[in-house]
Amino acid sequence: MLLNTKYRTDEPEIMDDFALEGEILREALDKIAKINQLLGGNKLTLLGVKKLIAKSPKTTEITIVDVGCGNGDMLRTLADYGIQHNLKFNLIGVDANNFTVNHAIDLSKKYPNIAYRCEDIFDKPFKELKYDIILCTLTLHHFKEDEIIKIMTTFYENASLGVVINDLHRSAVAYRLFQSLCFVFQLNAMSREDGLVSILRGFKKEELLRFSKKLNFSNYKIQWKWAFRYQWIISKI
Repeated sequence: MLLNTKYRTDEPEIMDDFALEGEILREALDKIAKINQLLGGNKLTLLGVKKLIAKSPKTTEITIVDVGCGNGDMLRTLADYGIQHNLKFNLIGVDANNFTVNHAIDLSKKYPNIAYRCEDIFDKPFKELKYDIILCTLTLHHFKEDEIIKIMTTFYENASLGVVINDLHRSAVAYRLFQSLCFVFQLNAMSREDGLVSILRGFKKEELLRFSKKLNFSNYKIQWKWAFRYQWIISKI
């Protein structure tokens, strides 16, 4: 069957329901984190952070917020990196699903510098949150274009160093490869369905360029990375 990826789909994902909870969700969160790690997704986001903190003194505490943090895997990766390199990280995970946040808290008990907040990023508390760096890994595609403009405006205004976006490249090849991954990793029905929809909600490079121009970003870089990801770094340095 011919797959048309010219335009982003408006089809919702099961995970868009912030009231969702239970073992199926927990399994999906953990499988997504595992796949993201194996395919280099965490490494890609970490590289973005390293670029933004390259000129910061090691004695300076860096506050990093991860939006759509899921089970907190990315924050624990950052915490481990900070320990290994004697860096002072204050890490905050934000997710709109209370069950997801509680699962992340359970998995992060050994990390005193990680905190979590259950918030809708369109609400006032989040809009007033300040940070040095904000991360958005496999989350931006959940939003429509007008929402993305609002979100990125808030991210840019409230970050002192910059923004790191790591999201999906909308591609027929990526779609077919994910279908194979579903079999290899024995993903449950929710993970399979949401994963395929996520790819169809992903981005083309020209769309990210258009967002950057519309938002008047002057210092940014968009690069295609394996596995069918775009790394979009917006620097304020």
